[in-house]
Amino acid sequence: MALTKEEKDKIIKKFRLHDKDTGSAEVQIAILTQEIKSLTEHMKNHKHDYSSRLGLIKKVQERKKLMTYLKRENLEGYEKLLKSLKLKVAE
Repeated sequence: MALTKEEKDKIIKKFRLHDKDTGSAEVQIAILTQEIKSLTEHMKNHKHDYSSRLGLIKKVQERKKLMTYLKRENLEGYEKLLKSLKLKVAE
């Protein structure tokens, strides 16, 4: 379920804003999105895994907070990230 170091490094390299960027909102959202996809697949096979369900809900809420922040601070970056991650936003 958890992302490997190689997978995280690949995501960081794709979404970072500069060479030493590992924690910008864009990077965090991209990592959370991949973790959410992984947990969603896990939940399809393990419907009664309630602790994973709780973790999934927490990750979705954290991503939502970061998306709200990014939209407020950098609308252009927000829209670019939505397109690259193929996310839909319910407003």
